[in-house]
Amino acid sequence: MATQDLTTDPGATQTQVGQEGAHANFPPFDAGTFPSQLVWFAIAFGFLYWYLAKRGLPQLGAVIESRKARIAGDLDEATAMQQKADAAAAAHEKTLAEARAKAQSLAQAARDAAAADAQAKRQALEDELSAKLAGAEREIAKMRADAMANVAEVARDAAGAIVERLGGRAADPSSMRRQSIP
Repeated sequence: MATQDLTTDPGATQTQVGQEGAHANFPPFDAGTFPSQLVWFAIAFGFLYWYLAKRGLPQLGAVIESRKARIAGDLDEATAMQQKADAAAAAHEKTLAEARAKAQSLAQAARDAAAADAQAKRQALEDELSAKLAGAEREIAKMRADAMANVAEVARDAAGAIVERLGGRAADPSSMRRQSIP
């Protein structure tokens, strides 16, 4: 039952918490504690400054310097690789240009060989046709001469037959030879 008395009595709660010896203000804002707070602040700040100056900042500086050195090395390596890549690209372009030139010269040589072969075949065909044409012309001239010889004979025979029919007697062969057709 004693616990019930404590909860119902408002004065009992205050005595239980112990408000009699407590501070009236929040301690960091109490003006009476400012000098000791400033001393401890200066000691903490001084220790922190000394620790950072002797331990933290040199390590931080070393990390920054190593990163700078690594970045510079990486940049140098990248520049070297870029130069190698540019040189390889230039060599590749040169090789391509040489290959194109060689391919063009081979193609031109093939075209020239094909043209020369076609020209030789055409010349051989023209020579063959010229020979056949000359032979045909000789044969035509011979046939013409034979035909002309036959025409004169046929004309003489026809003239003799006409004279015989019209005149009733045979024509004189010697007179017909004198009157021959050229």
